[in-house]
Amino acid sequence: MSLLTVGSVAFDKLETPFGKTDKIIGGAATYITLAASYFTKENNLVGIVGGDFPKEMIKSLNDHGVDTEGLEVDENGKTFFWWGRYHNDMNSRDTIETQLNVLDGYEPVIPEKYQDCEFLMLGNMVPAVQHATLKKFHNRPKFVILDTMNLWMDVSMDDLKAVIAEIDCLTINDSEARQLSGEYSLRKAAKVIMKMGPSTLIIKKGEHGALLFQEDKIFFCPALPLEDVFDPTGAGDTFAGGFVGYLAKTNDTSFDNMKRAIIFGSAMASFCVEKFGTERIQNLTAEEIDNRVMEFVQLASFELS
Repeated sequence: MSLLTVGSVAFDKLETPFGKTDKIIGGAATYITLAASYFTKENNLVGIVGGDFPKEMIKSLNDHGVDTEGLEVDENGKTFFWWGRYHNDMNSRDTIETQLNVLDGYEPVIPEKYQDCEFLMLGNMVPAVQHATLKKFHNRPKFVILDTMNLWMDVSMDDLKAVIAEIDCLTINDSEARQLSGEYSLRKAAKVIMKMGPSTLIIKKGEHGALLFQEDKIFFCPALPLEDVFDPTGAGDTFAGGFVGYLAKTNDTSFDNMKRAIIFGSAMASFCVEKFGTERIQNLTAEEIDNRVMEFVQLASFELS
């Protein structure tokens, strides 16, 4: 089944306790489509970059099977840039600099060949832009997933609630779930959020795993304890890419299949944090992914006597 991701393709500059980078490739749509490329063959991208974006990276996306017809190149503009510094716990970070550049005022254009996509992943963007993008389809995609962040809850809550009302699945972290719902208990928060529109909710808890909610059903996927975490940037987007990529591959949005998709998404995220930027997820093998998934299966597998 075809997957379309709409989101940012960017430059990042990173500082973690393990080292620093100069400008490297980042952006939500980059991580999502790379992760999804290991599962689905119809993997399309809509976004915008400046003339400074390296052509070899676009070729790398193409080599992974990502269709970039929807990636607009503004030859006179500069690519979105984010510079961040992570604290020692790797869970918190400070933004040193953000340059919107070509993303300032950007309105995604959906090529005709993407109009009939079955799965749509709306990466973290201005909620009004996400909503406008969803309305540009002649036929609503079969399954729509949206990612967002606390900033939009601070400055665009009404717009965010408007687009949330029209999606199938929302992915947010635990602090964002509490802010959006006004409830501290994540179970209560899930009930409040799903009443806003989405039938499925994923609450990401970073190094503590992820929760999947649908109707009165709950599934918890643990995070894999890793010896080294070099860079958590993009881990949430890589998780989302693995999740939606697996759903598109199997064309099955049942709760049982979503549990499997959560495991595959978590496996992909665990690879992402092992190197800076997209380096690790650009060079995976099917055997590595299968072995990592089995680690997750064994992590929480037990029998009652």
